[in-house]
Amino acid sequence: MTAAAKRRRATIVPLPATARGQRTRQRLIDAAERVFGELGFHNAGIVEITQRAEVALGTFYLYFPDKKAIFDDLVRTLNERLRRTISERVRDLDDRLEQEVVGFETFFEFVRKHRNLYRVILQAETVDESIYRWHYETLAAGYVRGLRRAQAAGQVRTDLDAETLAYSLMGMAEALGSRYVLWDGKVPPLAARRTIRRFLEGGLRAQRRARR
Repeated sequence: MTAAAKRRRATIVPLPATARGQRTRQRLIDAAERVFGELGFHNAGIVEITQRAEVALGTFYLYFPDKKAIFDDLVRTLNERLRRTISERVRDLDDRLEQEVVGFETFFEFVRKHRNLYRVILQAETVDESIYRWHYETLAAGYVRGLRRAQAAGQVRTDLDAETLAYSLMGMAEALGSRYVLWDGKVPPLAARRTIRRFLEGGLRAQRRARR
């Protein structure tokens, strides 16, 4: 079985047809985010999730067949929320550097609201490597497309490989999010944000030749 085929094996549960059902499902997802983040996948149980969501145990099985299914759905939900949140924040910005700066800031804010994002994604590597890889590959795919458009527009150096650059910037954002948001409980201070901007300016912008 190919890696792509394995990644498709993660259980995808269809959305409920009614608004009420969708709200209940979302309550379960939100509860799962907290429970998996606090207890870990292997120690967490469906009972804890339903208690936190304040729904009956039997209600869980109307939406998910098992604990693994809601875990997979949680990873996809966090991934989609993160991508949508950043996309909405940078939508009206034409300059790629500004998009990067705002994207970093938005990521830090997202982590403050979803502190269990790190714990859930780290667990995914051992719970199911396919969903772990899907998370990063999906984030990177959109990132690469945006960087290539910026390269075509002359806003990003064309001597840089877009995929390598995308994964490098993602890793940078994760490391800084861990350092400041998780450890200190706050967004990076002004000095750190200035350093991020200057690093991006120096690394992404094409160098202009001095006039003779």
